[in-house]
Amino acid sequence: MTGRADHPAHPGGIEVAIVSGLSGAGRSTAAKVLEDLGWFVVDNLPPELIETMVDLGARSSGQVTRIAVVMDVRSRAFTADLGAVIKELDARGHRPRVLFLDASDAVLIRRFESNRRSHPLQGDGRLSDGIRAERELLAPLHDQADLVVDTSNRSVHQLRAAIEAAFGDEAADVGHSVTVVSFGYKHGLPPDADLVVDMRFLPNPHWIPELREHDGREAEVRDYVLSQEGAEEFLDRYLELLRLVGAGYRREGKRYLTVAVGCTGGKHRSVAVAEELARRMTGEDGVRVTVSHRDVGRE
Repeated sequence: MTGRADHPAHPGGIEVAIVSGLSGAGRSTAAKVLEDLGWFVVDNLPPELIETMVDLGARSSGQVTRIAVVMDVRSRAFTADLGAVIKELDARGHRPRVLFLDASDAVLIRRFESNRRSHPLQGDGRLSDGIRAERELLAPLHDQADLVVDTSNRSVHQLRAAIEAAFGDEAADVGHSVTVVSFGYKHGLPPDADLVVDMRFLPNPHWIPELREHDGREAEVRDYVLSQEGAEEFLDRYLELLRLVGAGYRREGKRYLTVAVGCTGGKHRSVAVAEELARRMTGEDGVRVTVSHRDVGRE
C-alpha cells in the first residue's frame, strides 16, 4: 500500500501516532490500549522532542517500530510546536496518525467531579471555565485529527474496541476503516459522526406489539425493516455513496469514516440498517468495518 491513505512503509519502519484530546476524555485508557497493541507509548513528551524520539526508534534495529506520543495541554507551547512537528514528520515520510479523544462538557464535568479532581486549566475559576479554555486551545488539533472518538456514551470496553480497530495489527493491513453506529434521535446525534442518515422514513416496528420488545439485530425485526418499500433501494444507493466518499477520504489521507444511522429510539430501524450496511461492506477490498449500537437498551 502506498501514500498516506494506504499505510505507507515509513522510513526506518517506524509508525507514529499522536494521541491527544480533552482532559477526562480517555487519554490514559487509549495509552494503555496502545501499549497492549505493542506500541511504544510516551506520555506528555514535549513536542520538540518527538522528532528525536522517532529518530531513536528508527535506529533501534527493529526493536521499536510503533511510537505513540500522548499529548495534553501541560506540554509547553503545545499547539504551535506540535503543529510544526507534525508537518516536519510528514515531510520526512513519518506521517503521524492523530487520534483525538473528545466528550461533551456535561460528561467531562461529571467525570471530574466523581474523581474530585480539578481541571489543569481551571486555575481559580470554575471547572467549566477550564474545559472551555482547553477546548479552544485544542480546536486546531481536533480539526486536523485523522480520527476523532467521542467517549461521552462509550464504555471503557467500547473505547478499547475502537482503538484496537484503528491501531491494531489487523488495521494496519487495510486502507480504510469504517465504523457504522446506530443511534436514536431522541438521545441526540453522535458527535463524532462523519455522515448521518435518517431511517425514520421507514415504518416503525415499535408500533407492532410482537416486534416492540425486540431490536434490529433479531431476525424478525431485521426482516420486517428490510422488506419495507424503499429499504432495498436506499441500501443500494447509499452503499454507492459510501464507496464514493470512502475513495475521496483515502485520496485525502483520511483512513477513518464514521457513519451514523438514526431512527427515533435507536432500537429497531437504525440497528437493522446499520447491521445490513456493515454486512454488505465487509469483505470489500481495503475496507475494515465495525458496527456498534449506541442506544440499544436505553429505551
